Amino acid sequence: MATYAYRCQDCGPFEVRLPMGTAGAATGCPACGSPARRVFTAPGLGRSSPALSAARAREERSQEAPEVVTRVTPERPEHPALSRLPRP
Repeated sequence: MATYAYRCQDCGPFEVRLPMGTAGAATGCPACGSPARRVFTAPGLGRSSPALSAARAREERSQEAPEVVTRVTPERPEHPALSRLPRP
């Protein structure tokens, strides 16, 4: 879904969410119903960290082809820093 911006002569700007490529040159204003012209704006693109991008890609892949665990992972040795913690 993409967000398209329109401007009504009476009510001002508003946004409509439609499938990409289906927005017309005009649509009815949700407040008053009069025709509103489409306003072209800069796309809302953003950059994210490589770790976040990798996590999103992994999550998207898991919807179609989840990673399946076939064996139990071996027990990891206790971290050395944990031995310095106070014990009850």
